[in-house]
Amino acid sequence: MDGDGRRPTPREAFELLQLGNRRFAAGASLHPNQDAARRAELEPGQRPFAALFGCSDSRLAAEIIFDRGLGDLFVVRTAGHILGPEVLGSLEYGLEVLGCPLVVVLGHDSCGAVAAARSALEDGEIASGYVTDVIASVAPSVLAARANGLAKEREVIAEHIRRTVDLLMERSQALSRRVADGRAAMVGMFYRLDVGTAHLVADRGLPIEVDRAGWATE
Repeated sequence: MDGDGRRPTPREAFELLQLGNRRFAAGASLHPNQDAARRAELEPGQRPFAALFGCSDSRLAAEIIFDRGLGDLFVVRTAGHILGPEVLGSLEYGLEVLGCPLVVVLGHDSCGAVAAARSALEDGEIASGYVTDVIASVAPSVLAARANGLAKEREVIAEHIRRTVDLLMERSQALSRRVADGRAAMVGMFYRLDVGTAHLVADRGLPIEVDRAGWATE
């Protein structure tokens, strides 16, 4: 949110995330909106500037890697950023009730869900319990990457991020309508654990140049 209280545009919201991630990666985080005054300001209600759907991995805390604070991000997380009705409903709440102008799908390298899906397809290694549902949901992305000749870990994960973006657009009419009329945008971002940077790999509605180099470097 801008200092004047104006809701940022989708592009401005994305730029706020970019700036915060650059600060974090450089070790110069400002830790904004994390004090008692901000806590009191938010007591009547919230107006986050972005809804973020990411992997549950403990190394992927959105407010930290994008250097944001209380009330800035509406965050939904599942293992391997797997979609389900609860996720769709939560993100539509962020869009339609909270008015978020930007939705971010955030994946990362060394993703256990993607690794498990690859092992299941390549070696027949099957997990137990509900973890099998996660693997089954990720497997189509692994197969799509294979069909497109993508074999490196980061290439497969980027494909999974892009597929999640596509599924959100297909399944949520609220999201697709808002992107179509310019009220919102959605991006897919790939977070590199080694350097702390988040790279754009999918874009719906900004539009901006998608990074085809930095995220894929082994």
